[in-house]
Amino acid sequence: MIRVGTRGSALALTQARWVAERLDADAELVTINAAGPVDDKSRWVSELERALLDGRIDVAVHSAKDVPTQLPEGLALVAIPERADPRDAICGAPSLGALAPGAVVGTSSLRRAAQLRALRADLEVATVSGNVDTRLRKLADGQFDALVLAVAGLRRLGREPDGILDELVPAAGQGALGLEAPAGARLELSKLVDLDAAACVGAERELVHALGASCNTPVGAYARTAGPGLLELTAWVGLPDGSTWIRDRLQGPADGLGFAVAQRLRTAGAGELLRAAERERAA
Repeated sequence: MIRVGTRGSALALTQARWVAERLDADAELVTINAAGPVDDKSRWVSELERALLDGRIDVAVHSAKDVPTQLPEGLALVAIPERADPRDAICGAPSLGALAPGAVVGTSSLRRAAQLRALRADLEVATVSGNVDTRLRKLADGQFDALVLAVAGLRRLGREPDGILDELVPAAGQGALGLEAPAGARLELSKLVDLDAAACVGAERELVHALGASCNTPVGAYARTAGPGLLELTAWVGLPDGSTWIRDRLQGPADGLGFAVAQRLRTAGAGELLRAAERERAA
């Protein structure tokens, strides 16, 4: 019996069931509860990691974008399954261009907020909290003119977005699941390993790690396959108010690509932007 650890939200449970159905062994879902705000993803990840280290679960299922690039000693990301659509979605309008000046757009993501402001300085970007259903109810109640969410999360819950925001660079790991377990654990996960997805997510996480970015810094990173043995990695770094930003794209072998793009961004001034973003968030 493999004990699969998960949060208790509808989306987390849907993702964990999807994983459990593909294991070559009987599986039991173990819901891990954590105190604190529902939007504090780092707290939920750390609670699942504590359950792994305490031996209460055998594997944890995360949204890969929520997993810090530095894992606790003794734990490892042991599988990245086939990736769902990594892009950002808009609900309430078919596109950003369809929104009237001054429209209120809700998001809980600093990265999304920064890119929205960079693209449409005339919009009012506001924080929205709660799970997907709660946010959509707030949209229906007229608290927002539009919401920006992840395409993958919506579709995993059986919902479709009103539009796709190709102009936004997704978060590292967005659309992918990350399976975390004790390093060296003997788990049969072959049906859940997608080598292309793992290479892409690995390059994105390498970029974020090389930049020294945190949850207080708006960074986008998206890799896709670009031919045999090659990836194309797109990155975005900016200030939370969207006033200054840097975007880069580079093709190359997966090994070291994230580091290479991070170095290019730093040469273009990304280090100063990241420090300014940290100061702005701390003020």
